[in-house]
Amino acid sequence: MKYAFIKEHRPAFTVRVMCRMLDVHPSGFYAWLKRPFSKRAIEDRRQTKLLKDAWDESGKVYGYRKLHDDLRDQGETCCPNRVARLAKMAGIKAQIGYKRRPGMYGGRPSIVIDNTLDRQFEVATPDTAWVTDITYIKTYEGFSYLAVVIDLFSRRVVGWAMQSRQTTDLVLQALLMAVWRRKPASKVLVHSDQGSQFTSMDWASFLKQHNLEHSMSRRGNCHDKAVAENFFSLLKRERIRRKTYKTRDQARSDVFDYIEMFYNPKRKHANNGMLSPADFEKQQKLNPQGV
Repeated sequence: MKYAFIKEHRPAFTVRVMCRMLDVHPSGFYAWLKRPFSKRAIEDRRQTKLLKDAWDESGKVYGYRKLHDDLRDQGETCCPNRVARLAKMAGIKAQIGYKRRPGMYGGRPSIVIDNTLDRQFEVATPDTAWVTDITYIKTYEGFSYLAVVIDLFSRRVVGWAMQSRQTTDLVLQALLMAVWRRKPASKVLVHSDQGSQFTSMDWASFLKQHNLEHSMSRRGNCHDKAVAENFFSLLKRERIRRKTYKTRDQARSDVFDYIEMFYNPKRKHANNGMLSPADFEKQQKLNPQGV
């Protein structure tokens, strides 16, 4: 691999300097250049090209496990360790998230609504339980606030909205999109934190009118809404990390592209058996007994 490194970087550095730094002899490098590639080396190059294509297709966010699954989907025969080795040599790696500061996350119970969900994040059917939350995105025009509604069954974002202020109308617009898209036939549990948007009379009235049941996290406990927190973590590290958008419209366009064109229809999710939220729901419709 030292010789391969020298060959790749010859336009920038002299061969003798690189050989001296890597403790190899120039004659050995030139002899290596004249040798034909082995069958294994040719196969490594071919599959590395496939890995790079799959990585680019994911927006350069997939790690070796999801890339291994992509190669298997293409009919390739390879083990995860081989994919990890090829990915490492090619500089392919997953986006790294943010570490949460250590501390206690017990939280006080809500005095408004019971925590009915109680971290039961695994549900058997669509539109049984939704979680909702708000985050902010930086723009040169000021903050833009994003509210999402996520179906716990498939982790699909079924509703979302962006506005310049985090008002009750923001979360209502996201929930309205979810109701309009899904048209649930039975009562849905909607879980939120204790923010003022979710304790307003307008919010409570909307839930009642649309046959939705409210559940609230304990105060100061982010783990009670972990699914929404995880989605925001993915969004920020895979798409908007270190960005500051010029306008709120630009931010909204990029969020639309991430949610509607990548996350929902394409992004592999470990909770779904490495299927995207949309594909996981299609599978459930085709084989409801197998879920």
